[in-house]
Amino acid sequence: MELPIHKIAELVKGEVVGDGDVVVRGVAPFDEAGPADITFATSASYKKRIDETRAAAVIVSSDISESKKILVRVGNPYLALAKVSTLFHPVCRPVVGISQDAYVGKNFKCGADISAYPGVFIGDDVTLGDRVTLHPGVFIGNRVVVGDDVVVYPNVCILERCQIGSRVTIHAGSVIGTDGFGFASDGDRYHKIPQTGVVRIDDDVEIGACNTIDRATFGSTWIKRGVKTDNLVHIAHNVVVGEDTVLVAQVGISGSVTIGDHAILAGQAGVAQHVAIGNRVTIGPQSGVAKSIPDGQVVSGTPEMPHRLWLKVSNIIPKLPEMKKRIRELEKRIERLERS
Repeated sequence: MELPIHKIAELVKGEVVGDGDVVVRGVAPFDEAGPADITFATSASYKKRIDETRAAAVIVSSDISESKKILVRVGNPYLALAKVSTLFHPVCRPVVGISQDAYVGKNFKCGADISAYPGVFIGDDVTLGDRVTLHPGVFIGNRVVVGDDVVVYPNVCILERCQIGSRVTIHAGSVIGTDGFGFASDGDRYHKIPQTGVVRIDDDVEIGACNTIDRATFGSTWIKRGVKTDNLVHIAHNVVVGEDTVLVAQVGISGSVTIGDHAILAGQAGVAQHVAIGNRVTIGPQSGVAKSIPDGQVVSGTPEMPHRLWLKVSNIIPKLPEMKKRIRELEKRIERLERS
């Protein structure tokens, strides 16, 4: 593909500084780009070295205005990079049809351009939309419904009655619709509570590798539109995850938690059951959330607290041994003074 820089600027809603008619043929990293490439510079170190790249043009933030290179100034360079990379590297998925080595159950319904690779298992009463791709080893349980333009990578399980929207990607090894962890104690023994609900995943969701999303005890565990999860995320039964929320690696969410829209849970954050997290909340890495958080808060630590307070607390913790030593010395001095 060959495109003049001014066309790329139109795509990313950017401003060209320099000759917009120069043609580029690819996108490449800053230090590896050649004269026919466009690259991007967002970090402070790259911004200082813009003139050093061999690229024909550089995507930069709007605060950069002068360079020997042709610039494409945008408000969000990372978003611009995503759009340009997609333009030069479109995803091409060949349509293979349904392999003879795939198993298909009764009353199967599907749209156009279906790909089911060898080793796929499709249960009874399953409905797939158009352009669905099921990679080897995928298990689709009975009465599952899948929308259009869905990609399910190898060894994913979507268990019975779960609902998957359109333009959803589920990465390798994830399990959708496992039983929620529900047991009733009877003395020293535990009795399983039937998990009769489903998992509902709305449109434009991407599920990372090796996620586990539990079905609801009743009703549904609901992953709303635009949610993105990293690898190794666990979502328990009856959780609701709001639109465009991001769950980073190893996040664990207990049962019946409600998370608002546009929230961010950083790596290894854990949320206790029945907690409500508001819209646009950010939870720092390795935080333990034990109570509800209102809209717009940024919290860190265990138990969670306002992020600025946590910074002060974390600064004090390494000093505690010395502080304890000084307090004991002061106590002894006070005792001596009192005796005298």
